[in-house]
Amino acid sequence: MRFLAVAAILLLAALPAAAGPETLQAERLDVPDVPVLDQEGNQLLFRTDLVQGKVVAVNFLFTNCTTICPPLGATFGKLRKLLGDRAGRDVHLISVSVDPTTDTPERLKAWSQKFGQGPGWTLVTGNREDITRLLKALGAYTASINDHPPLVLIGNRGGQWTRAYGLAPPAKLAALIDEMAAGQAGAKP
Repeated sequence: MRFLAVAAILLLAALPAAAGPETLQAERLDVPDVPVLDQEGNQLLFRTDLVQGKVVAVNFLFTNCTTICPPLGATFGKLRKLLGDRAGRDVHLISVSVDPTTDTPERLKAWSQKFGQGPGWTLVTGNREDITRLLKALGAYTASINDHPPLVLIGNRGGQWTRAYGLAPPAKLAALIDEMAAGQAGAKP
């Protein structure tokens, strides 16, 4: 089980090195409009309220994680600071809990505050069935929450998505976000 997690991390580690302006690939995803709760307890629809018509970066985590989730949180916290006033206006960061049974809005809020959560960074949870459907649609579902990859999905206003290594330097993620926002990614055949 741990071997698969290490293999996934190594595979994803190669993504940022290969993804430059000439190789960044985009795909279309059928993002479901499932109900979610944010870290403030507000009920939202994932596609309609958080993603549709926006530039977004989405990662996946759970609050009891002691391996890759704290670094994923730290990366998003640094990315939010790097984006400055663009966070929440031009770019929206979204963290989806892979453990919705445990991760209540209160737990997500407390966890994220350790990493500089603020305007422009929304953390979501929901009921298990809806979150599982969302994770499967985004290609982030794993049978065991401990095996989830350090993945960031970056989507643009036109509904194109690309995948990036979630532990990449925040400046690299910001550059990928800018490329996607500008529509410079080529659609996969």
